[in-house]
Amino acid sequence: MKLGLDIMGGDHAPQNAIEGAILALPEIGKDDVLVLTGDEGIIKEELSKRNVDVNLFSIVHTEQVVEMEEKPVKALKEKPNSSLFIGFRMLREGTLDGFASAGNSGAVLAGAVSIVKCIPGVMRPCIGTVLPTENNDYAMLLDIGTTPDAKPDILVQFAILGSAYMEIFGKRNPSVCLLNVGTEDGKGNQQVQTTFNLMKESSHVNFVGNREPRDFFKGEVDVFVADGFVGNIVLKELETFYYLLKKRGISDPFFDALNYEIYGGTPLLGINAPVVLGHGISSSLAFKNMILQMKNVHDKGIVDKLRNIFYEYNEL
Repeated sequence: MKLGLDIMGGDHAPQNAIEGAILALPEIGKDDVLVLTGDEGIIKEELSKRNVDVNLFSIVHTEQVVEMEEKPVKALKEKPNSSLFIGFRMLREGTLDGFASAGNSGAVLAGAVSIVKCIPGVMRPCIGTVLPTENNDYAMLLDIGTTPDAKPDILVQFAILGSAYMEIFGKRNPSVCLLNVGTEDGKGNQQVQTTFNLMKESSHVNFVGNREPRDFFKGEVDVFVADGFVGNIVLKELETFYYLLKKRGISDPFFDALNYEIYGGTPLLGINAPVVLGHGISSSLAFKNMILQMKNVHDKGIVDKLRNIFYEYNEL
């Protein structure tokens, strides 16, 4: 298996990306190859500084970098030979089995959709985060940033993607709710009210109605659905809460599970091949776990399973 990593993507690239790749190397398997896309000279220099044999990796030289502040569509047109978009083309052509980046999230989304393409029937891909629950289980929140203004029919698809993802990881008939300001029917703005009615009529998800943010950690619902604007705000608030605890010297296994570094990245659900998006501020540990997450997505056949689910969905 060949796993691609965008070495130039992220606030602290390439140093943290290089260190993460080195950390992941012993854990990915003897027959797996880490393919680093980026400036070959910089990659070799960074490996040399760490006394690491360059031959442990496969390097694909690229001459362009998509910066974190660039407009995604403009970058897609003007930087086709960047470490990000070359990686996506390799993924599309089958010379990579998975690809990960902590770079410009808008450009990652644009490149994945334009180059790798969505699973047939998926209107928009989404990303989610796993949350710990008080009963030693976990729940999922999605979308957390890809589509800030998701229309109701797209939110329903997010619910299907989230439900399918949880099933793949062992949840039987996962319960799905709509994140709202109240639990009663009819609560929320027009977007949420319309989505509520569509989900209620859908036979593809086990919809249990509205839930509030206070319900995240109770362990009563498996999947929380929101648009990317709301989901991203919630995610960043949870991350801030974790950092405040760490700043005060408070450590607890439950709250430590909110540390993004543990997961490394999140799969871009709905794309036709394994794509994992990491946090822009990713540390070396986060990059390591991002790579392992990418391997996990491939090994569990998540893309194929989602493709089969949407094939059935499209047939109805």
